[in-house]
Amino acid sequence: MKLVLLAIGKTSNGDVADIIARYVGKIVRMAPFEMRILPDVKITRSAGEQQQKSLEGARFMSQFQPGDWVILLDERGKQLTSRQFAAMIDSRMSNVRGNIYFVIGGPYGFSPEVYERADQLLSLSAMTFPHDLIRIFFTEQIYRALTILNNHPYHHD
Repeated sequence: MKLVLLAIGKTSNGDVADIIARYVGKIVRMAPFEMRILPDVKITRSAGEQQQKSLEGARFMSQFQPGDWVILLDERGKQLTSRQFAAMIDSRMSNVRGNIYFVIGGPYGFSPEVYERADQLLSLSAMTFPHDLIRIFFTEQIYRALTILNNHPYHHD
């Protein structure tokens, strides 16, 4: 079992990439973890939102295996406190036979096929944020959850 953060497209800002790498380095010392970045979908300007979601969806779907638990980061998802998120990770790590995927969608969200495959929707906020910042926020939250589970003094209530 591994925690996997899955996203489309590279981080374009070196400072952002450095912050993410710092959290990834901390996470892998506490749990099996991988940040998997899929290539951007190259489409023409005339292609529509649905075509882009469909192509991105096919890339996402190719990553999942039977037994994996797929959590989409989606504005319509459930919001959790950091302690609730830690408890959810703990429960999934104990009960899922495959990997646990946290998926950050493209600029238009997810295709219907990806929504159908999802086991859970999770929202970080009712607000909209750039994808680079979501990667920072979410890697920090995974690290925070693991410190909570390991009784590390990082998190303060």
